Amino acid sequence: MDDPEATEPTLEGGYDPDAVETRWQQRWVDEETYAYEGEPGQDPNTTYAIDTPPPTVSGSLHMGHLYGSTLQDFAARFQRMADGDVLFPFGYDDNGIASERLTEKELDIRHQDYERREFQELCREVCTEYEAEFTDKMQSLGTSIDWSHTYKTIEPRVQRISQLSFIDLYEKDREYRKKAPAIWCPECETAISQVETEDDERHAHFNDIAFELAGDDAPREEFVISTTRPELIPACVSVFVHPDDEANADLVGETARVPIFGHEVPVIADERVDMEKGSGIVMCCTFGDQNDIEWYQAHDLPLRVAIDETATMTDLAGDYEGLSTENAREAIVEDLDDDGYLRDRREIVHDVGVHERCDTPVEYRVSKQWYVEVLDHKDEYLEAGQEMDWYPEKMFTRYEHWIEGLEWDWLISRQRDSGIPFPVWYCRECDHEILAEKEELPVDPLSDEPPVDTCPECGNDEFVPEEDVFDTWATSSLTPLINAGWDWDADEEAFTMDNPELYPFDLRPQGHDIISFWLFHTVIKCYEHTGEVPFDATMINGHVLDENREKMSKSRGNVVEPDAVLAEYPVDAVRFWAASAAVGDDFPYQEKDLTAGEKLLRKLWNASKLVDTLAPRDPDEPETLEAIDRWLLAELDDAVTDLTAHLEAYEFAKARDRLRTFFWNTFCDDYLEIAKTREDEPSTQYALRTAHRTFLELWAPFLPHVTEEIWQAVYAADTDALESIHTREWPTPQGYEADLEAGETAMEVISALRRYKSENQLPLNADLESVSVYGPIEGFEDAIQHVMHVQELSVLEAEPEVTTEVASIDLEYSTLGPKFGSKVGEIDAGIDSGEYEIDDDAGVLRVAGEELEDDVFEVSLERTYSGDGEMIETESAVVILQHD
Repeated sequence: MDDPEATEPTLEGGYDPDAVETRWQQRWVDEETYAYEGEPGQDPNTTYAIDTPPPTVSGSLHMGHLYGSTLQDFAARFQRMADGDVLFPFGYDDNGIASERLTEKELDIRHQDYERREFQELCREVCTEYEAEFTDKMQSLGTSIDWSHTYKTIEPRVQRISQLSFIDLYEKDREYRKKAPAIWCPECETAISQVETEDDERHAHFNDIAFELAGDDAPREEFVISTTRPELIPACVSVFVHPDDEANADLVGETARVPIFGHEVPVIADERVDMEKGSGIVMCCTFGDQNDIEWYQAHDLPLRVAIDETATMTDLAGDYEGLSTENAREAIVEDLDDDGYLRDRREIVHDVGVHERCDTPVEYRVSKQWYVEVLDHKDEYLEAGQEMDWYPEKMFTRYEHWIEGLEWDWLISRQRDSGIPFPVWYCRECDHEILAEKEELPVDPLSDEPPVDTCPECGNDEFVPEEDVFDTWATSSLTPLINAGWDWDADEEAFTMDNPELYPFDLRPQGHDIISFWLFHTVIKCYEHTGEVPFDATMINGHVLDENREKMSKSRGNVVEPDAVLAEYPVDAVRFWAASAAVGDDFPYQEKDLTAGEKLLRKLWNASKLVDTLAPRDPDEPETLEAIDRWLLAELDDAVTDLTAHLEAYEFAKARDRLRTFFWNTFCDDYLEIAKTREDEPSTQYALRTAHRTFLELWAPFLPHVTEEIWQAVYAADTDALESIHTREWPTPQGYEADLEAGETAMEVISALRRYKSENQLPLNADLESVSVYGPIEGFEDAIQHVMHVQELSVLEAEPEVTTEVASIDLEYSTLGPKFGSKVGEIDAGIDSGEYEIDDDAGVLRVAGEELEDDVFEVSLERTYSGDGEMIETESAVVILQHD
């Protein structure tokens, strides 16, 4: 970040966010204003700590980063003022597939063309450039991150913790290595976990293909199978029929001949067949989907591999060898048609499993992979989720549904070049696993020697290093332990934490789209290592949509770039916008919220300048406060109570709106106007300064730049060290008591009289001869008289004679027409002539012999005062003005 020209804070002139914001962003970093100063070794979980998501180093800042990071900062800033020490760290997720794809795109290269170490270095160089840019942009948002607590998921310290995690789970029998079918991405050329797949609608064809029955005594010549993937036919190993399928029961036990390829496969009964899909007969290929895998394992079927790791047909496909799956699909269908096996072909749209990183349809391949065992602990992970507080609570359902739908253990190995290596070697003779010693971590088996000279199982002295790396989520899931300093203590022979005061963390903020990724995997890792839930609460933010509530997408051309927004609007205005939606809800980007935020900054600045002219900066508290001043401070106490409760519950939108209404309407529009006429009153001076200080502190989490600038210009001590508003104590109610209802009504009356003068082109200091008020204003009579220059003010014991009459009755003709037809004219005539009855108790209108329900009519009432003078009504009072 550039070092802005240093200038002293001042209220002179207008507010200049361009100069102010960059200056404070730099100074907060230079002064380490937000550094965590806790004492290591305190009691566990005694410091408010945020388990911040390390953003993937895969591109520029987007609106999701801006929004989510700002919500986290609201929590951090409030808690820092309310409770003192806060850890708000930052990390970069710079290992794994995302970093590789960024490097390949940035340098226009393929990782397969480089040696592993060479490509890793290229990844580090590219990621470092993006991380520096990302840091500048995060600081430009005014976030109160502690930049001395940062980490990268590829750095040696994090590599050590990741490898320790692997060894600990291995020793607890929570991990295993197995040659088995796994989900595979042909584009990324690696195995992936279930959580990394998602359904995507794709156009395809249902192909009805005839299979012949082998054998002279077969019950029929052929049967038909419907499939969207004819390229899997060379991998067909069996045909399945549901045992309750009477129409096809005669096929069970027979042998089918696979069209074109000619090999024979058994027909088997199995309850997993969906009789409603296609012909009710299904082929099993190794592998097309999860059912194929289950059948393969349950029936001990042979393995036929027709598709390789790049989604290219193998030699098993015969004439189709070397074709992509898509090209092979079309070629095989064409040949099936030519040879008379294609019975029908129809277009469909269906869900296809794709890799969420690259949108490539996944395949299933047999390979040796490392897994974390999770299926046997699903109930425990569900209980762990129930122990956390969820904001909003409804998001727990997503977590619950994900766990209930789990079908695979967590596959954590990846066949990639960039990532944290497994600390494992294998005996070349017997394949026995040799793990690194905890004290030696981090290690890279490709360059480091194993910790033994000979295999403890067979005595062989040759070893093969593991070439795979960890899934990036296997590292990101350790963020609470990384920040708490979890490590192996060789002397104590136990795992310890350098900062136990942080763990479990207080808050996990994240998007709802990665509940099954980051949150669930963090629960797994931390629960298995510590036996504890890793955080007390989780705050789930929604997504930013375009103005039409559509998901932002480059293909739609509706992406809003944060750089463009920040170039046009102050950061504090953007933060005001970010607080506009309830946590967890997707919400539209709307410029009106940004302009509203910009207006608020000007209002706060101008109100501060006015207060500075009306009251000394540090007035003494008078022995007695006037009613109107005591009322303001009592209202302020009430607002402080509400805001504190909202912020503790992460209800940022409610807090923002409550504070804005009180500050803008009650303080600025009402009280400041009153204060202008009472500036010499010590009571008013004290109330003004008390409220102003408190408003700055209350706005500080939302509007950090403008509040810091005003605070430093008006209240900060003259010292070289920064006494930031953001390290002050959060306001607490001071116990002021007042009749809040009477004060509110008095404000209504003053506003009504001010409006009356304006509408009648009278100066605000014009005298009003006589005003009578019906409503609760006890104790505030003098304030009304003094502020509005009322010569005689009286309080009425009874409501003036006001007549309430029906001004109009509006009908819902779109409903009345179909129901009453031609009689609608009679209904209109009855209303026009006054021949109707409104039954308020029953909620009906009786007219023209009909009874209309209240959903088809709306009554507008008019209140008329027939006495002397002129009537003005407010929400809580009736005001009568009398003239000569």
